[in-house]
Parts: sequence; structure tokens; C-alpha cells
Amino acid sequence: MTEVLVIGGGPVGLVSAILLAQAGVDVTVWERRPGSPSGTRAIGIHPPSLDLFEHLGVLDEIRRDAVRIDQGEAWNAGRRLGAVVFRDRPVPHPYVAALEQWRTERILRARLEAVAPGSLRTGTSCTRLTPAEDGVLVSGSDADGTVSTRAAVVVVAAGGRATVDGMQAPGPLHRYRDRYLMGDVADRSGAGSIARVHLHHRGVVESFPLPHGMRRYVVHTGYSDDQDAARPEPTASDLAALVADRTGDDVDPATNTMLSAFGVLRRRRKRVVDGRVVYLGDAAHEISPIGGQGMNLGWSDARVFAPLIARMTTGHLSTQRDVAAAVSRQQRAIRRASWQAELNMRLGRPLPGPLVGIRDLALRTGLNGPAMPILADAYTMRWLR
Repeated sequence: MTEVLVIGGGPVGLVSAILLAQAGVDVTVWERRPGSPSGTRAIGIHPPSLDLFEHLGVLDEIRRDAVRIDQGEAWNAGRRLGAVVFRDRPVPHPYVAALEQWRTERILRARLEAVAPGSLRTGTSCTRLTPAEDGVLVSGSDADGTVSTRAAVVVVAAGGRATVDGMQAPGPLHRYRDRYLMGDVADRSGAGSIARVHLHHRGVVESFPLPHGMRRYVVHTGYSDDQDAARPEPTASDLAALVADRTGDDVDPATNTMLSAFGVLRRRRKRVVDGRVVYLGDAAHEISPIGGQGMNLGWSDARVFAPLIARMTTGHLSTQRDVAAAVSRQQRAIRRASWQAELNMRLGRPLPGPLVGIRDLALRTGLNGPAMPILADAYTMRWLR
């Protein structure tokens, strides 16, 4: 038995578990992956999340391992259009910390072990949720066979496709036609710790610094169509050619450590709080990854809902007003993040020649005028406070 069972030991599930453990709640985490975290995946940790990590007691380790991004720049055709500067913003941590997701997860795992020893069970999958009096019966499996537990509250933080018997359906799916190619390579850009967005007329190239002299590139490669299945899988050489053509950066394909071609989707569950089951992160809402907001939005979910979940374990379900207030707050954040991700996507799509000049003029005006601090706050998700 446990007071709270968290299904999913990724970044959002781990932060939820740490918050609850620090509040004195007995928590258990089931994580399907049997081994240590791997893969870079999400990399940007924004200022509101850095504030949260200070509360969790892991900020020093995050800062030790991460690259500190103090500004981002917009470029086109070899010309710098302007910059958003974060370091002068009036927040405790005015920067974005760039860190591979596997490093972030390992730091969070160590912290969870410190505050709730033995609470993380890797190689354990959930197979069924069954409502019970004052709780939920949870069935699953691990390397030894069938497992089960009873929890006062279940937190689902296992991603957007999380669904087993007894879970609420994920919700309607909207797919965008945009396609992207993403890869991590040795950094030869000369940009150092600066993030850059190259707004080429054939599609955007985003580039972000990573620890140990690496850089991530994300390239808009066009739109999906009926011929996608017949096309060969892209290679690191394809990424290098696209980056060189649109930015002039020299990319060595032999240094590639991660390569992923992906599309973009949007999905939201109907109810975030469904009786004694609470959905957080991508399990509650998926948005476009362009702009790097999804992981931070999930951490905001954890921060907002942890006090409500803790109250639910005492035997007193939170009032409808409490639930409605938390849900309403996060719905506003989700709408804002979705709108901003959509805008980022539109800004980076291919454009006909005559419109490129208009877009570039608008960006120069915004990035070099009084609107720059507003753009800096939007990019770093200051509105999550």
C-alpha cells in the first residue's frame, strides 16, 4: 500500500514524487524502463522551473552540469536580425539551463532516493486501474511477474499515449503536417552559449548549446504527405547538409550522437482530475515541442497539483472549488503554451520570397526595440509564475 502511486518516472513523475515526499506523503513510483535514463530529448530548463528546482534541492547540480543560455538570436541569410537577452530580467534565475534529459532525470532520481529511499521501482508497468473505496487498486507487472498495490491517489505522468484499463481515454488527436529533423553534433557554430534561430526561406533551423561542446539542431524539413512511408530514413549527413545550406555552420556527421525525425501533434485529456486519478504533463496535454515548453509545463502541473494531491491522501477529497481553481490555472498555462508553440511553428515555416522581407523587418523591430523584454519573458515562460 502507498498513499500516492506515480505511474511514470520521467521528469514530470520524478518532480511530482519529490514534491509529495518533501510534504511528508508516502509515495511510490512505477517506471516502465528497466535501466538508467538515456537520450537527450528535452533540454531547456526555464527560469520558473529553476525556481522549483531550488525548492527541490537540486539546483546546484543542475547548474553544475548545464550550459547557461543568457540570450537567443534570430538570423537570416548570414545576418543577425536581433536578440532576446535573458540575463537582465528581474527574476531569481534569468537564463535557460540547457541539459540533456537523461542528466536531469539522473539528478532527480538521486534526489528522490534521498527523500524517499526505495520509492522508485524501475522495470514496472501499470496494466489496470480499479476504483476502490477511498482509493485505487493498481495492477501491473515487473521482471518477476504480476504486482499490485492500493493507493489513495494515482498520478499518471507516463506521457500522452498512456492508457490502460481503467484510465481515461487520451483525448482527440490533432496532427500538424510539419516535419522536423533533430540531431546533436559537435559544436562548430562559433555561437558558444548563445541559442540561435535561423529563419531561412525554406524552413527554420534552431540551434541550442549543450554540455561538453555539443549543439542541437532542429530543422524544418517540409510537410508530410502520402509518400512519407516510401522515403528513406534521414541520416546525419542529411542533417549536416541542411544545416550548412541554411546557416553556413560546419557540421561533422561523424560526431552525431542523436538523430530523430518527427512530426507535431496536439492532444488534451478531457479531465485532469478524474476521481482519485490525476494526469500531469504530456499525459494531460501534449503540445508542439517547437519552443521547448512541454517539459516545463509538466513541471508546472506538478507544482500546482502537488498540494491538492497531498490533501487527497488525508482521506478528505479536495472540494470542487479547489480542483476547479487548480485546473483553471493550468488550463490558462496550457492555452498560452499551445498558442506560443503554434506561433513558433508558423514563424519557422517556409515562406515565399516577398514575405521573408516583411517577416524580417517585423523581427528587427521587435528584437531591437522596447518589445524585446516582453519577448524575452515569453521565451523563458516567465508567465508560469
